[in-house]
Amino acid sequence: SSQLDGKKFRRQHSIGPYIVDFFCAECRLAVELDGAGHMTEFGAEADAERSEFLKRFNLTVIRFENKWVFENTEAVLEEIRRSLKRLSGTTPSAPS
Repeated sequence: SSQLDGKKFRRQHSIGPYIVDFFCAECRLAVELDGAGHMTEFGAEADAERSEFLKRFNLTVIRFENKWVFENTEAVLEEIRRSLKRLSGTTPSAPS
């Protein structure tokens, strides 16, 4: 597992029939990274079904395109930090 701002994330975590890319159990946050297959009509529909399933378990799902992650890593991390802050009700510590 990895951490961001003191929050533990599990990689490739199973939830029901799905495997999410990253999951923070403490904040109930699933982070999904979407490749080219997700940009098709079928992929978008499958992602919507998956997100609805996860939301039924009171999970928050945030998605990022792989390309965006590689080109704008700091912006992606900042968005995840904002989600962690909102979900935990605490101020995340500064990055180390």
